[in-house]
Amino acid sequence: MATIHFKGKSYVQNHHLTLKYHHLVPRPEASLTDKVSLHDNLIIHGDNLLALKALLPTYASKVKCIYIDPPYNTGNEGWIYNDNVNSPMMQEWLKANSPVDREDLARHDKWLCMMMPRLKLLRELLRDDGVIFVSIDDNEVHHLRMLMNEIFGEENFISTVIWQKVYAPKSSARNFSEDHEYILIYAKESAIWEAALLPRTEEQNKIYKNPDEDPRGAWRPNNLAARNYYSKGTYSITCPSGRVIVGPPKGSYWRISEEKLRELDKDNRIWWGENGNNVPAPKIFLSEVKQGRTPQTLWFYKDVGHTQDSKRELLQILDFENSADVFITPKPSRLVERILRIATDEDAIVLDSFSGSGTTAHSVLALNQEDGGNRKFILIEMENYADSLTAERVRRVIKGVPKAKDEALKSGLGGSLSFFELGDPVEMQAILEGDTLPTYEDLARYVFYTATGDEFDPSKIDRSRHYIGENSQYEVYLFYEPDLKYLRSTAFDLEKADALGQPKANSKTRLIFAPMKYLDNDTLLNKRIEYCQLPFEIYK
Repeated sequence: MATIHFKGKSYVQNHHLTLKYHHLVPRPEASLTDKVSLHDNLIIHGDNLLALKALLPTYASKVKCIYIDPPYNTGNEGWIYNDNVNSPMMQEWLKANSPVDREDLARHDKWLCMMMPRLKLLRELLRDDGVIFVSIDDNEVHHLRMLMNEIFGEENFISTVIWQKVYAPKSSARNFSEDHEYILIYAKESAIWEAALLPRTEEQNKIYKNPDEDPRGAWRPNNLAARNYYSKGTYSITCPSGRVIVGPPKGSYWRISEEKLRELDKDNRIWWGENGNNVPAPKIFLSEVKQGRTPQTLWFYKDVGHTQDSKRELLQILDFENSADVFITPKPSRLVERILRIATDEDAIVLDSFSGSGTTAHSVLALNQEDGGNRKFILIEMENYADSLTAERVRRVIKGVPKAKDEALKSGLGGSLSFFELGDPVEMQAILEGDTLPTYEDLARYVFYTATGDEFDPSKIDRSRHYIGENSQYEVYLFYEPDLKYLRSTAFDLEKADALGQPKANSKTRLIFAPMKYLDNDTLLNKRIEYCQLPFEIYK
């Protein structure tokens, strides 16, 4: 498989593995829920690369659908690459032309350096039957396609959608008025991912009539003649009126045999016209056709909205005085709803790590109200407007927008919201020196996920016996308190090992995290114990 090469790739292709896990700090005052929880609808304020890493212990392999709208790298956005890549050469290189602009001859390399570790973490968060949609334009679509082929696998490419983003040509365009953007679609495992059907439109259904009051309901006539050769499709037909049709039209064939025609006619599945004199037409009943439509790759603005729709939508919800205040480029909620209809079931988790104005959350809540679903959203926004704009839009959509034209939005779409800030890293040095020691639950979440790769459930914690959960292979125990005296004096010894009980045949291995141990390896082996020293010397 062809791979993409760019300046800095060797430094960033495994950068996501070197990142420290960070605390996610709840902000109840910015939330809209009785109990702030990581299992609620989430908005996280902070660097999106670090936030994605922080989500892994809870959401690895749990996300059904990802939609992201990253910087398009047009040269006019002024985005800054600030990932803390541990390379003096990279640091020196990244200082030049920051923020990245059109004059930066390495802007494509920097953009790829920014995207690569994020896409790798996004892939880790996807379910095996999950899918990612990425909005992009001509500036980077060719680079992005190659990068995603490398990360997701060329065999998992699904399609490229073309979205008609404007409704009128720009007279100021130099050569061509740019009317479209792209949405690249990749599955985590294309062999098991399948697009859902879209709802049928009124336009599709209105061609079905019932002029003969057939009890099976509305139908439409189908053409009996076809151009494809059919050896049994050259017979003559006698209509109920007595008219004889001598074979099909020149250059075509009847699409069914004479025997099949008689069979369908006997079942009143042939339409001969009101006077019984027409060329016979097999009936296609609305109740028997596919109850949905296969998604197509051309998405027109009349169906999913355009850029002006998205700005008007945001103005209506957030009371901006004029469109100039809308300094971001939001997507219309109908566009994201189209994605959700294709890619989610009613209990799906949806992630947007470049959340901007919060369109993805709006779309999730709107679709939930429409079909009674329980989809959850996770939004990550690194800019300072994460609370004042992103979360504020979501809070208003949940509670209701009085001046909205849409009645559902006017009265509120319902739902809840938990707001988190990206906190301090879970640091080994902090454990050793006693600075900002993590809480028991935070450290339990970290060690459990790192050791097992599975989601941590805090409700399983039993502090009385130091138990923090289990998976198919391990029972996991954590001997820890956020207290230096405890850490310096606590050891896993024979008394603590005996308190766990003697393991039964074929029982799970007990994985023990503790500051130190006073047991030899033979004793640990006999008791089916694997010891992992705190802070983070974790052995799988």
